[in-house]
Amino acid sequence: MQGIISISSSSEHLNQVIHGLFSNYSPPVWATLLAGVFVVVSLTLSMYLLFEHLSAYKNPEEQKFLIGVILMVPCYAVESFVSLVHPAVSVHIGILRDCYESFAMYCFGRYLVACLGGEERAILFMEREGRAAPKMPLLDHGSEKGVVKHLFPMNYFLKPWKLGQWVYQVIKFGIVQYMIIKALTAISAVILEAFDVYCEGDFKWNCGYPYVAVVLNFSQSWALYCLVQFYAITKNELAHIKPLYKFLTFKSIVFLTWWQGVAIALLCSLGLFRSPIAEALQFKSSIQDFIICIEMGVASAVHLYVFPAKPYELMGERYTGAVAVLGDYVSADLPVDPEEVRDSERPTKLRLPQPDIDTKSRMTIRESVKDVFIGGGEYVIT
Repeated sequence: MQGIISISSSSEHLNQVIHGLFSNYSPPVWATLLAGVFVVVSLTLSMYLLFEHLSAYKNPEEQKFLIGVILMVPCYAVESFVSLVHPAVSVHIGILRDCYESFAMYCFGRYLVACLGGEERAILFMEREGRAAPKMPLLDHGSEKGVVKHLFPMNYFLKPWKLGQWVYQVIKFGIVQYMIIKALTAISAVILEAFDVYCEGDFKWNCGYPYVAVVLNFSQSWALYCLVQFYAITKNELAHIKPLYKFLTFKSIVFLTWWQGVAIALLCSLGLFRSPIAEALQFKSSIQDFIICIEMGVASAVHLYVFPAKPYELMGERYTGAVAVLGDYVSADLPVDPEEVRDSERPTKLRLPQPDIDTKSRMTIRESVKDVFIGGGEYVIT
């Protein structure tokens, strides 16, 4: 009993010492200034890009999700800078960052679906590809048309997927599960931190951090795999938005920053991270925050070229139809029918004739609806 009390008191004393170190620690002036410069750059460029999209807000179905993706960079930059200056709140800041990361993942997925013309058209495209004869290659990694063959080592666990609504739902759930698990692990981190057993960056069996890291690692890996498969399936349909650059940019921010943090924590725990910068910053979380501040400055510049507002500026004016309906009711001096107004606010869908695969030389949805998407609000400048 005395031994248990002694261990408990020692643990409390150690936690008090750690909290004392956090409260008395301040990062080097050079690190604060350098990180601050990159944060200002990221805020300036991100706000410029944001206002560019708002000034050309002609395609809400796409741009409302695109704005959520763009805001990820300034959010990461500000949160990392606050955590760098005040390492005592690094865990809580990391939780906020994780929550917005989940939201950004949702926005990116919805943006890609909107670029395909909406969920209905995305499913229609996959079903058509699934019905096509397996003669022409669709994917670069050896898949046949209409069939997704998995990469190593997933090919040992999963059978080939035949394109259709089921594949779309699997990919959709693969992205959504990461959002759910990310939120649950963030809540778990708060609870564990309240009992001083989270130990961010410490790979010890009696700490919660390594278990959370393993769960998130598997969840992120599956979400990343689903995104890669979605890109491979739809890259020809999304060629007008240059999807490869968007995928690489988004994945580098979301996934590589997480794995970067895990790698830093692991190297520090093994005593292999002995650079002058690491020794000056002292804490593993501070090293990660300092690097993220710099990376977000670079990412904000990349966003200007990857998510430009110029294509939306070249579009025509957007018409909603709601004004015309309300005008009709006012001119006729009749009470407004909410159902009709609601119907008028829905985007008009242009139902183009669907080609027969057997008689039309296997025309794809990209060939038949390349010029204009009215249903998803997508205009393609050719």
